Amino acid sequence: MDDVPEDWGRSVVTIGVFDGVHRGHQQMVARAVAMAGDLGLPSVVVTFDPHPEEVVRPGTHPPRLTTARHRTELLAELGVDAVCVLPFTLEFSRMSPDEFVQIVLVDRLHTAGVVVGENFRFGHKASGDVETLRTLGEKYDFVAEGVPLVSNGETISSTLIREQLAAGDMEAVAVTLGRPHRVEGVVVRGYQRGRQLGFPTANVESPEFTAIPADGVYAGWLQGISTGHLPAVYDGERWPAAISVGTNPTFEGVPRTVEAYALDRDDLDLYGAHVAVDFGTRLRGNVKFDSIEALIEQMHADVDEARRVTA
Repeated sequence: MDDVPEDWGRSVVTIGVFDGVHRGHQQMVARAVAMAGDLGLPSVVVTFDPHPEEVVRPGTHPPRLTTARHRTELLAELGVDAVCVLPFTLEFSRMSPDEFVQIVLVDRLHTAGVVVGENFRFGHKASGDVETLRTLGEKYDFVAEGVPLVSNGETISSTLIREQLAAGDMEAVAVTLGRPHRVEGVVVRGYQRGRQLGFPTANVESPEFTAIPADGVYAGWLQGISTGHLPAVYDGERWPAAISVGTNPTFEGVPRTVEAYALDRDDLDLYGAHVAVDFGTRLRGNVKFDSIEALIEQMHADVDEARRVTA
């Protein structure tokens, strides 16, 4: 909150975790942007990091659909003027609904209007809801709206997307998100078996609690992300890819990994680079092969299918 400019005027605010920035979230943000436009004011998204569940119920929180960095990028693409990422701490979680509204919305953001999901809860022990927000709006001079997180008549939730990911149904995920699911991370050195078999893969080490799709082989894309560690020639470059998720049952004792082979590229040096893996279509589940030769034959078939799907 200390980063809000001292001369910040009134604004329209939308609040939420926005994990995934899915189509329901997009509808909510669009309403806030429209309200801001009608009032001639800037629009602000207030979100949190880490996920509140990580703080109030550690060990039981859901896998994260987006990193904080990607989430802010997606929100910016929706036309908001500012994204305010609040550090979520135990102390913060103990604020009453009135304290949250006064400190965050009134004193700092000078809120004229607030848009939230109709199931929005806030304040200590989730004691506040949309009606609480409307009542506090009358006290502090702002309007509050609760909107359904619905797209094409279907209720959208991050929980639904996690279920679709667990089933490996990437087409359904893409419809619900409005884009392919992305896993980000740093390329680390693995066992280099892919290179030995003729398919050099980027072994992507993602942040803790990342939502990973079901084990299997996928067609998708591998993209370089600028973080200061990526060679300039790869910055923002995107390659069609065959992606493997799992423990590689043909080889014993292998931890669960996400590996991406940029199709027909054996010249990429991505070690230490920050990359994104966008999942398109699940091609098959994982299989234990009787021989290395059988594995290589299947890998060729997977690459051919990934090339067809991403063409």
